Amino acid sequence: MAGGWARDGAVQDQIDDTVGDAVAAARARLPRGESARYCDECGEKIPEKRREAIPGVRTCVECQSGKDRVVRHSAVNRRGSKDSQLR
Repeated sequence: MAGGWARDGAVQDQIDDTVGDAVAAARARLPRGESARYCDECGEKIPEKRREAIPGVRTCVECQSGKDRVVRHSAVNRRGSKDSQLR
């Protein structure tokens, strides 16, 4: 049940949209094409199992972990409160 001017189910729609956007962003970051034998960042050899598991991989696990820590999240504000829009 939504309150105020929102229709029933509006909150769930916002949640669904946020999750859908996160999934689309994650899929867009997936590597494609032929995997590299050596990491583009540090030059270390990428294990065969990693290259088989992730087609198109270009970095070793350690370098990819570093990249994943700095991935920015969506700046889309789906919350309706005034306070959230002031941030």
